[in-house]
Amino acid sequence: MEYDRTAGADPQEELAERLRLLQELSKRGVRALARDAGLSSSSLSRYLSGRTVPPWPAVIALCRLVQRDPRPLRPLWERASNPLPAPPRTSRQVPPPSPPAGAPRPPRNDLPRDVPDFTGRAAQLAAVLDGVAGSRVIALDGMAGVGKTCLAVHAAHRLAADYPDAQLYLDLHGFTEGRRPLDPDRALRTLLAALDVPSEKVPQDGGVEELAACWRSELAHRRAVVVLDNAADADQVRPLLPGAGPSVALITSRNRLLGLDEVPPVSLDVLTEQESAELLARASGETDSREGRLARDPGATAEVLRLCGRLPLALRLAAARLRHRPGWTVGILVERMAEGASEFDTAFAMSVRQLDRAKARLFRLLGLLPGSSFDEYVAAALSDVPLRSARAMLEDLLDAHLVQQPAAGRYRLHDLVHQHARRASMEQDSPADRDRAQLRVLDYYVHAAAAADAAMPFLSLSREATVDRPPTELPEFHDKIAALIWFGTEYLNLLAAFEAAEEAGADRHMCELPRFMRTYFARRCGTTMLNGLFERSLAAAQRLADPLQLAEAHSDLGFARYNAGRTAEASAAYEAAAALVLRAQDVRAEAELTMRRGYLRWDEGYVEEPLELFRLAGKLYADADCPMGTAHATAYEAWALLQLGHRDEAARLARTALEVPHADGAWPPALTALITLGVATAHEDPEEALGHLHRALALAREDGHRHNEAWCLNCLGVALRQVGRHEEALARHEEAFALLEALFEDHWKIHFLSAYGETCRLAGRPEQALRLHRQALELAPRLGYRQAESLAHEGIAAVLDAQDPEAAAEHRAAARAVLPGPEPEPELELEA
Repeated sequence: MEYDRTAGADPQEELAERLRLLQELSKRGVRALARDAGLSSSSLSRYLSGRTVPPWPAVIALCRLVQRDPRPLRPLWERASNPLPAPPRTSRQVPPPSPPAGAPRPPRNDLPRDVPDFTGRAAQLAAVLDGVAGSRVIALDGMAGVGKTCLAVHAAHRLAADYPDAQLYLDLHGFTEGRRPLDPDRALRTLLAALDVPSEKVPQDGGVEELAACWRSELAHRRAVVVLDNAADADQVRPLLPGAGPSVALITSRNRLLGLDEVPPVSLDVLTEQESAELLARASGETDSREGRLARDPGATAEVLRLCGRLPLALRLAAARLRHRPGWTVGILVERMAEGASEFDTAFAMSVRQLDRAKARLFRLLGLLPGSSFDEYVAAALSDVPLRSARAMLEDLLDAHLVQQPAAGRYRLHDLVHQHARRASMEQDSPADRDRAQLRVLDYYVHAAAAADAAMPFLSLSREATVDRPPTELPEFHDKIAALIWFGTEYLNLLAAFEAAEEAGADRHMCELPRFMRTYFARRCGTTMLNGLFERSLAAAQRLADPLQLAEAHSDLGFARYNAGRTAEASAAYEAAAALVLRAQDVRAEAELTMRRGYLRWDEGYVEEPLELFRLAGKLYADADCPMGTAHATAYEAWALLQLGHRDEAARLARTALEVPHADGAWPPALTALITLGVATAHEDPEEALGHLHRALALAREDGHRHNEAWCLNCLGVALRQVGRHEEALARHEEAFALLEALFEDHWKIHFLSAYGETCRLAGRPEQALRLHRQALELAPRLGYRQAESLAHEGIAAVLDAQDPEAAAEHRAAARAVLPGPEPEPELELEA
């Protein structure tokens, strides 16, 4: 199949044409194609007709179904997703789009779909649109089911063209039964991740105030619309509001948010009788007929409106039953609804009664899910049915308006529907059945996280999940990008699953789930949350009294402490792990702990011991028949030798590590080996050395890992300095520090200061060199990095030799006092 672009064609229509070709290749009807691709049939119909641009994962799903490469479609999809801006409307001025930054990419749009039968609310909609033009924040309040979310989402879609940089949606779960409201810290981290803000720019300590400041700073230079749904109170939502800049926020809550004095409220009541009748007719598909069932029996129709309390949610559920039961009269609908206990339960119970036994069971169990949105894999695990069956049942629940589909492949329950499902499960399912269902969900999340973690081998070599039984089907993670996307989508659900595991006493799940999330946390979420999870994971391991689980829990907590710059606590955790790992007799766990102790001992200022630890780790990995682990240890052995001045041996070992094949070119041993090789060979063959370092930098940038990018830039500076290209070296150091300035974890800066200071000294900038070395000298003792402290004294002494020899001698004496014995060369001071 060809994907050539037709000149002048409308990209949205052209994309729809390509999707119709995929359907032809599949030899499936719309419903069958949607089912097999994991999409809603109604959504797929809109994609094929060109009415809606599908999300990129939907395009990938359709291409994979017919075994076609989706990548040639990406440029066409981007043009369809980002059409040229329309001419300004006469009613109000449309602000110009924000200028592009970096490579073009589609803006983030998390909004649930806009309902096609939006009815009434003209005055309230106008109040929202006019209100954001003045105050930029509007709060919608009203009783449950009155249509607050529907109106907010509809307004956000109307505003999307005016705010093209991002359209974000976040459910704050202020009133979700069985769930605690989303705290501001977690909400802010989720919103910042939605804007693709790198974790290094997100504050890890300091509380909600710093996170809120970072969020406001990010919004200040964007035109974004943010829907904050289901706020519990003003305190929950206040830190999430935009500050200076053009972005706007729409808040919904069942309560009047009186604490937000500066935010204009828009209160919603039930629909008028005329609006209710119009919504019922439109949602039941009878808007074009005066002879339809509603028109033929106005008395029964009025009774339906009364039983629904003129609430949009209840009206849509009732209309769905009527639309899918062409043989029913409105009188029959009234009889079925009258069996319910309230305007909500009448609609819900009547809808659920139309389900067969399997679908009704799935619906009830969905009320037990710990997270918010979910996919078909979770539903299959929850109900213990094949994936195909779960997909078909969700499609029917979607058609019945019992579940919603905010995005392709994602489902959610309205709070009221969730409450009804949960209550029905408590009444109809035995405690044992509920416990087994919850355990299957926890099993699923642990095994899915393990599979995603295995696709992103950045920091460690994860073992397989061991909890109970694996699900019959898991998502496929073809590469690390797919895994990162999955983790980003499921982030809040994974945290909710951890909370559910703690509440259920599922200690093994508590031990394993954070372990498989640590690589994602290192790249997207920083260290604060991970430290907290591993603290609770350690408590679970202590309850299990399993030596291996307990050893790994101590080791994981130590590594989290180390990455947070808490070296003394890391050392204590490693000491506790060491005795346990020997008792467990697990060679691979011993190898990983040995590597981690090597990192820490180097930063603490020891020289020979870390080198021996890396060598020992290599032997242990070899004994465990783990060649990737051996390469990992070999790369760090080369790195340590280089810092000790053994350039030839370092280069030889680096080449050995690079010879180990791996699908991901940016995995840590390759990056470490390339950097080591580049700096080690800079004197002999500058061009080859710089080639290695530029390759490492390209890998780090492709990988999106800012810490590694800064590390590569810093080492480029070192190599350029060694061959006398001082101005170029300074430029690379400055680039590295431009990245590091965005870091809120100060301990990362300590790894770069000495090398940058030495380059400044040799480039004839003594004052700048002194400033950098003194910054390191202030930071290093606080972090417990004796090596960096000693190097800072040596750097200051080198600058002062010509100015103040006596002071220089004092600093050299201080360096020897801090770190007796041979000092390493200040070339590479950071692990990948």
